[in-house]
Amino acid sequence: MQSILPAVAVLSFCLAPMAALAQSTTKPADPASKPAAPAVKVQPKAVTPEVHAGTEKRHERFNEISKAGKAKLVFLGDSITESWENGGKGVWNQYYATREAANFGVSGDRTENVLWRLDHGNFDGLSPKLIVIMIGTNNTGHRKDPAADTAAGVAAILDRLKVKCPDSKVLLLAIFPCGEKADDEGRVINDAANTLIEKMADGKRIVYKDIGKVFLDDKGVLKKDLMPDFLHPNEKGYAVWAEAIEKDVATMMGEASGEKKGGKDAGDAKKDAVKPGK
Repeated sequence: MQSILPAVAVLSFCLAPMAALAQSTTKPADPASKPAAPAVKVQPKAVTPEVHAGTEKRHERFNEISKAGKAKLVFLGDSITESWENGGKGVWNQYYATREAANFGVSGDRTENVLWRLDHGNFDGLSPKLIVIMIGTNNTGHRKDPAADTAAGVAAILDRLKVKCPDSKVLLLAIFPCGEKADDEGRVINDAANTLIEKMADGKRIVYKDIGKVFLDDKGVLKKDLMPDFLHPNEKGYAVWAEAIEKDVATMMGEASGEKKGGKDAGDAKKDAVKPGK
């Protein structure tokens, strides 16, 4: 027993400095430390105005038309709208030339590009009777934006136009169907976006219209004789489009009942047209 006690004493003597060292190296909690700040929510690109490089001249042409203040009917959109000047030119002349119409479509535009245009002069000084909008397919097709993002972009455009053109009515078209079949990824997203876009209409100043079915057969397949690339209408497709919205255009522009513009000869109508952007 006497031999054990000195050994225990020696062991305790050796461990004491180690325990003290461990205590001295433990970092006390910083009373001033704060929890990490919450992450900043990034706005979707669809609602963040962005210039569409390479389209500046066309944009400036729209600004000139806006400053002139003469256009009574404006189509606003992407390549599907711009191509009223190409495949749809004859139909445009037939239906819209005598209505002092202007084409504010830009190939490849997404909602954020339209927002940029609206923030940089488009519609400044212009108060058309009617604005026809169809935009969003490049958001869903190029970038696969979620339907909610694309719809938010459309809503932002409508907000801008309400400020710039408070007296103008808006015919808000559903995004056209794309892809050959109903299960095409882009078409599925477009359909979901349209469900949200429809809710933005009040039936008075903003009227929503989905004419997508006129481009489809009874099985939901996109008609190739109307949209050969399953995205852009050809001349026949533009004629179907014009006919599908004619009654709405006439009513919203306050035209006399039964006053149909579709019978105007293209050659005669051309001279009265507002020149589209180039």
